[in-house]
Amino acid sequence: MPGYGVVAENDGGGLLAWEWAEERLLGSHDYWLATVRVDEARPHVMPVWGVVLDGCLWLSCSPESRKARNLRTNPAVVATTDNPAQPVVVEGQAVEIHDPVLVVAFAHAMDDKYQSGEGVAFYLANATFAITPRVVFALDTDNFIGSPTRWTFGREPS
Repeated sequence: MPGYGVVAENDGGGLLAWEWAEERLLGSHDYWLATVRVDEARPHVMPVWGVVLDGCLWLSCSPESRKARNLRTNPAVVATTDNPAQPVVVEGQAVEIHDPVLVVAFAHAMDDKYQSGEGVAFYLANATFAITPRVVFALDTDNFIGSPTRWTFGREPS
């Protein structure tokens, strides 16, 4: 992390394994979701529930919610896990999922994770989005200097 007072060249002695980040993504109860407001081009941040499926972070919300309207206009999104001491930050693109088979799989995963009993009908009536990661950043504050790690998937956002 040049410019942050952190060792510019890390010998790999503290870099985090992808499994470390994935474990925190899977285990996070809540995720902070940042979208861009349609009318004002300013950020909007809200906590959401979600699950990781097929390498993407999935979430659901009201079809008319601010976040749904924002994502339909500008799919660029950032989501973070709920633990600020071991954060995992996902930058990516959100796609609205309309395929009922995929939404049913998501609904089952949500009900399994949260034991909420919302059921399939609830999720089919709402908007479902899958966030495909482009950049993931993580660090462990117990090793702040050596742990900052970044993974890129596909093409770097411009």
